[in-house]
Amino acid sequence: MTQTGVAVLSGLIQGLTEFLPISSSGHLALFQQYMGMAEPPLAYDVLLHFATMGATIVFFFTAILKACFEWFSGLVRPERRTSCGWTLGWAVIAGNIVTVIVAFMLKKPVEAFFSSTLCVGAALFVTAAILWYGSLIDEGNGRVTLFSGLIVGLVQGIAVIPGISRSGATIIAGQKAGLKPEEAFSFSFLMSLPAIGGATVLQLLEFGGAQGFVDQLPSGWMAGFGLAFISGLSSLWVLRRAVLAKKWRWFSAYCALLAILAITASLNGG
Repeated sequence: MTQTGVAVLSGLIQGLTEFLPISSSGHLALFQQYMGMAEPPLAYDVLLHFATMGATIVFFFTAILKACFEWFSGLVRPERRTSCGWTLGWAVIAGNIVTVIVAFMLKKPVEAFFSSTLCVGAALFVTAAILWYGSLIDEGNGRVTLFSGLIVGLVQGIAVIPGISRSGATIIAGQKAGLKPEEAFSFSFLMSLPAIGGATVLQLLEFGGAQGFVDQLPSGWMAGFGLAFISGLSSLWVLRRAVLAKKWRWFSAYCALLAILAITASLNGG
């Protein structure tokens, strides 16, 4: 496959799987090993994360503005500290602290997982089980709290393992903590922005400036970026409808099937 083809296909895979509860990292690991895809340059990986982060910001733009305004207002005006945005802001901060700690602890195992199809397949089975369980959870009616932020942050940290769906695991964790489906969906992606944004910026700084970053991008990167952004927005729309309708079992079946294929191929020496 040409470099342009890899760039375009990687952008499409990133956009579709970053948000749907089927594990983008798991898909990329399997595609790279079984479909002749050379691993894209790190600069391009960073660019694709910018694209999907941009899609998240666009999709949740109003919610992000409201939460930021209410949280910053609470910093200077104590009477504003009863707002939803004030609690949400602290839940996101506390949850991401937990995420960083857990992700750091799992760094070496995660690196090993990427090179093991058997491990990715096993993790996809875990995702399938989590998603199936999500279809059985009764709908809650609670608001985001510091406790739910810590729980979702913990799960988000564990979801760095390739094959574990961050979106699916965190939404279901939020619902299990008592959040309404709509609120669990929104909170999952608001929680992801600092984690993904922080990791992306740290990687970007390693390239020594914008020119050094652009020089390392493959041909076809603009098409890949656009596909990642557009498919990301589409995936968010699909996932929101699936969460509200409790259609987790379709994604669970897909992850289980992919897990079986990955494990079978691994055991057969593929």
